[in-house]
Amino acid sequence: MAATGANGEPWWIALIKSVIVINLVLFGFAYLTLLERKVMGRMQLRYGPNRVGPYGLLQPIADLVKLIRKESFFPAAANDVLYIVAPFLAAFTALTTFSVIPWGPGWEIGGYQVNGYVADLPIALLLIFAVGSIGIYGFIIGGWASDSKFALLGSMRTCAQLVSYEVSLALSVLGVVLMAKSLSLVDIVAAQEADVWYAIPQVVGLVVFILAGTAETSRAPFDLPEAEQELVAGYHTEYGGMRFGLYSMSEYINLITLSALAVTLFLGGWHGPWLPGPIWFLLKLFVLLFFFIWMRTTLPRLRYDQLMRFGWKVLLPVATLNAVITALLVVWI
Repeated sequence: MAATGANGEPWWIALIKSVIVINLVLFGFAYLTLLERKVMGRMQLRYGPNRVGPYGLLQPIADLVKLIRKESFFPAAANDVLYIVAPFLAAFTALTTFSVIPWGPGWEIGGYQVNGYVADLPIALLLIFAVGSIGIYGFIIGGWASDSKFALLGSMRTCAQLVSYEVSLALSVLGVVLMAKSLSLVDIVAAQEADVWYAIPQVVGLVVFILAGTAETSRAPFDLPEAEQELVAGYHTEYGGMRFGLYSMSEYINLITLSALAVTLFLGGWHGPWLPGPIWFLLKLFVLLFFFIWMRTTLPRLRYDQLMRFGWKVLLPVATLNAVITALLVVWI
């Protein structure tokens, strides 16, 4: 029997799961782009992509081929190293954060323990926020290193928006941490199985988490860092080909990770009746992703001053008050 690691399973099983999870997330990103275009098309009384393959199912593959074949232009005045590294940094951090999300109860296969997560860390929630904060540099550096006024303005908006809303995002989950008495996502899911889904007692935290997460992933109506009507494309104005593709990929994967984190913290994770745990996890994840697409299709973009005012004067006080009230109730009850 191979030696077991910290999570009770051989290291090579964790390695295999890492490869599988990364490829599933990449597959989910590719077809989330198709789903978004299809749903938005139907909501706007049009078909969406339907020419490449049956019902347009091969459209993501066509987009990938197009990005690979496009010229990767390079601004003459750009900072060479930082310009190239920035999109890779954004994509790497986006993929890394999914490693601590639990999606199932664990199984025994062929005499080996196979956990329903890649890694269970006692500070998993802090890890997600820490790695996500590093990923912000990928967007900021990319805009600055491009030596373009539009890209620089987009990166400055990115810096202000993501740093501002990250405070509210972190405070929105503090109530969940206080109730579960743990920063481990596996423990938080187990606590909801024993008690109640935290979406019920922490409904205020869930609303703040969704709104702040929308701003963190630069989704409409909080997509001011890109704002193509104002900034041409924002921080990635000077990027093309697969370098642009990496930025697009990181944004969608951050959205998937945010939705998976919401499922884990507020919606009971993989728990549900009758169906297997991973199926429940995917169903809840799909509902949240559909909600984000619905928001993008429905709501108009805010002005930048409205965006910042909403983050600091509305979300932050509400998230703080929710955390304080939760702390008091946990102590008294």
